[in-house]
Amino acid sequence: MTSACFGYPVLMWCPKQLTAEQMAERRLAAVPLLQESTLSQSEIARTLGVSRQSVCRWARQLDASGKPGLAPRRHTGRPSYLSAEQWQMVLATLRNGAQAAGFPTERWTLSRIAQVIEKQFGVHYNANYLSVRLHSLGWSVQVPDVTARERNEELVQA
Repeated sequence: MTSACFGYPVLMWCPKQLTAEQMAERRLAAVPLLQESTLSQSEIARTLGVSRQSVCRWARQLDASGKPGLAPRRHTGRPSYLSAEQWQMVLATLRNGAQAAGFPTERWTLSRIAQVIEKQFGVHYNANYLSVRLHSLGWSVQVPDVTARERNEELVQA
């Protein structure tokens, strides 16, 4: 038996995590299949690569509120303390280097970044949660190269 991803053979690229738009597109793809009633919910689930419970939930939502019931909803949660422009200012500070921000070495740590944010904007961020936000902005963890203290630069150049 060949497995499928969203109705396509496995040979096609299939992301492990979908965006909100992709999930909404998949739900809306189920609408005509549910309205035609030619396939069972299990067959629709296999076709779309989801669980049977998801298709059952989509069918209930479709019956209760129609096609708009399957539309994506806005994600709620606490808004960011910093605006998008302020985050860009933080990234600019990071690009300038840690020494330019007043630290003795060029190594950025999450606690140093939290200190910079608190100093610039008066907002306290827990260092443990900064990595997710920085990663979403395209700033990734960099591990510095380790060089031995005993290293002889003259021999390396030769």
